Amino acid sequence: MTAQVGAIQGFCQAPAAYAGGLQGKKGCAAPIQRVAKTRQPVKRVHRSCSAASTASPAQVHGSPVQGDSLTTVAADSLDREPAEQTPDYDRLAKALDKKSPLEIMDQALKMHGDDIGIAFSGAEDVALVEYAHLIGRPYRVFSLDTGRLNPETYQLFAAVEKHYGIRIEYTFPDAQECMDLVRSKGMFSFYEDGHQECCRVRKVRPLRRQLKQLKAWITGQRKDQSPGTRSAVPVVQVDPVFEGLEGGPGTLIKYNPLSNVSSAEVWNFLRAMSVPVNKLHEMGYVSIGCEPCTRAVLPNQHEREGRWWWEDATGKECGLHSGNVVESAAEQAKEDQRDLWQEGAVEALSKEQLQDMVDGKRDKNTMLVMYAPWCQYSQAMEDSYEALAKRYQGSEHVRVAKFQADTDREFAGKLGLKTFPTIVMLPQFENAGVIKYPTERRDTDSLDMWVKTMTGYEK
Repeated sequence: MTAQVGAIQGFCQAPAAYAGGLQGKKGCAAPIQRVAKTRQPVKRVHRSCSAASTASPAQVHGSPVQGDSLTTVAADSLDREPAEQTPDYDRLAKALDKKSPLEIMDQALKMHGDDIGIAFSGAEDVALVEYAHLIGRPYRVFSLDTGRLNPETYQLFAAVEKHYGIRIEYTFPDAQECMDLVRSKGMFSFYEDGHQECCRVRKVRPLRRQLKQLKAWITGQRKDQSPGTRSAVPVVQVDPVFEGLEGGPGTLIKYNPLSNVSSAEVWNFLRAMSVPVNKLHEMGYVSIGCEPCTRAVLPNQHEREGRWWWEDATGKECGLHSGNVVESAAEQAKEDQRDLWQEGAVEALSKEQLQDMVDGKRDKNTMLVMYAPWCQYSQAMEDSYEALAKRYQGSEHVRVAKFQADTDREFAGKLGLKTFPTIVMLPQFENAGVIKYPTERRDTDSLDMWVKTMTGYEK
């Protein structure tokens, strides 16, 4: 992808034909609507290898286009299945994984028609709208107005509506719930007790109501947005959290066309296509949410470090009460989820063993992950943490261990659990407490560096 996008000039996307892939933020969704097309939609993508010509979508993404169709191999195979048969979305995800965002978008709109909506909030989502517009199929866009957005974000909404000739369908939090929260806890309670409650009222519940009007939705999630937590973002999946129009687990399909695209490729595309972007990006903002919870980032800081910066990094991931927020779909996922780290390199500790360590009985320096097997962020770090454990397997000084904390959250809270996963170190020296791993970088080398820093021992 990187080499292909390199053919595009400028800091962002490609010229008139189309360029690199993209992905977007977590923004919440809202109502939806069919888009009026004012710009000329792309009827056909011409394949051209001339060095002087503009790169076509197929050339940029490295995937062939057959005639006038942008549908994929998976789409063709699904078309041959009986109409009443439920599509195999795992198979479709594999077939689409190496396809361009344009092709993935085309497949999503083709399969779901008026029952799918593009969730819109920021830069990556502008890219999604641009992809949909280039395809030429009818599409719907929805967005969530939390009541706490920056003025520049509202200006972006208006600019996008004008640029594409559409009306974004907005949805809003429940007025009574917002009033009760603010009256009881004030306007900025999230600085004291975390962002989950406010997000639940202003974002999660409105989003859930919106998605129950759909059968599928399209997001701007990228794998590179949050190191160690989003490495498992398939291009299409049965939504593991929310429910769709028909109700119940498995009734909503989620598309992530930008899953395999980097932030640089997203911005190359946006610039090349000359589409509207949030003016806050010019001020150092990268990941943009509500005004009180968003700030600019410094050079070389990760984009997610501009969100909820006052919290422990892992607090930006799975909330402890996600089971309450997610309701039935997540409960089903919990029941079906296998345990993590079963090969043996990661030592499983019991509550009794951990209590002894808390009481000071420590035979080794112990690095501990408190996890929930159903949490996607815990799942995402399985390989890296396993690799770390193998480095220290047999060590006389360092133990790499796990504790399934969703089975006893109250006890795990004594060890600093706030979100899944939470990683801590229990040093061996006398009167040592519990030290939290301070970053969301959960790759093996970062974890190993922390072990060395905390214990003085190497693998």
